Amino acid sequence: MNLRTTPHTRAASVRRPVLLLTAGLSALSLTACGVVGAVSGDDAPASRDRSYDITVGLLLPDKDTARFEKFDRPLFEDRVSSLTDEQGEVVYANAEGSKDKQGEQFRKMIADRVDVIVVDAVDSEAVATDVEKAKEAGIPVIAYDRLAEGPIDAYVSHDNELVGQVQGRALVNALGEDAENSKVVVMHGAPTDPNTKLFRKGALGELDGEVDIAKSYDTRQWLPEAAAENMREAVKEVGAGDIAAVYSANDGMAGAVIEVLEEAGVTDLPPVTGQDADLAAVRRIVAGTQYMTVYKSFLLEATGAADMAVAKVQERSIQFDALARDVVDSPTHKDIPAMLVPVVALTKENIGATVVQDGVYTVKDICTGAYAADCAEIGLTS
Repeated sequence: MNLRTTPHTRAASVRRPVLLLTAGLSALSLTACGVVGAVSGDDAPASRDRSYDITVGLLLPDKDTARFEKFDRPLFEDRVSSLTDEQGEVVYANAEGSKDKQGEQFRKMIADRVDVIVVDAVDSEAVATDVEKAKEAGIPVIAYDRLAEGPIDAYVSHDNELVGQVQGRALVNALGEDAENSKVVVMHGAPTDPNTKLFRKGALGELDGEVDIAKSYDTRQWLPEAAAENMREAVKEVGAGDIAAVYSANDGMAGAVIEVLEEAGVTDLPPVTGQDADLAAVRRIVAGTQYMTVYKSFLLEATGAADMAVAKVQERSIQFDALARDVVDSPTHKDIPAMLVPVVALTKENIGATVVQDGVYTVKDICTGAYAADCAEIGLTS
């Protein structure tokens, strides 16, 4: 198993296949590669010598993105418990979109002397000072989902440039032969999020020269209400009936975009992209109001981060290196060890083979009364 990439040297124009990895197969693959629980030879400490009584700090950025509370946190906590024979503790805090609040939470974890901190930064630049303080205190820091600045020890995320490529390619394919003359509204994420730059690079690598980008926006803090404001302006300036597609960087914004189009009287909705496979977005895809989302395995990302955090505290260098098969650069540091998890375009054709098969949602979760007929039409039945 080799996912060797170097994102800081990858050109935006490179085309790579979209990888479909279900959680079950992916976990099996990681085991086969010797990643999960794999140490051997002289570097493998006896079980009795491992430090299981550890405290792991987990800092997540907001509650508006449904996946963080519903999936990432419990998956991470369960994995730490499993790896430490139920002796390890996860100290959790959510910044609720505030970089100042996250700074306070970060500094409290340093003061409380947690063993390792895993942080999904609200603001990647602002968090750098606290990362420095953690390093001074001898506490390793792992950046989660978003690449934090400062002397982080490792990074766990998805191939975020590929996310943008998958979204952009899906829009071009949806527009077909009319793509070149189609007016597209582009709704990027928060400019303070380093992932936004990568999503943008990937998406524009697919869209530039292929469609007519009529309006383009950054969206403060990924807020759906901010996306709605942007979309209302786009409808006014471009015309609701002239918008052929909308590139939305995530599902929360996609929902807001669709609501604004419906408010403007659009009944035949244009293709709208998303990301995160939120339940509401999956239902919209079933109903045909959202074209696609990017499904990212929460299981692999969260458990990978937990594996790294525990391994780092236990100083199991061989396992830690095996987990980090990639390297990335931040604006402040080079060659950061990284795990980059593959992604897949989720459309109505593969809902059953992705989020349902991986146990993220059941058919019952998705196909509530309002969506039962649409589910039956695409063959999504229990």
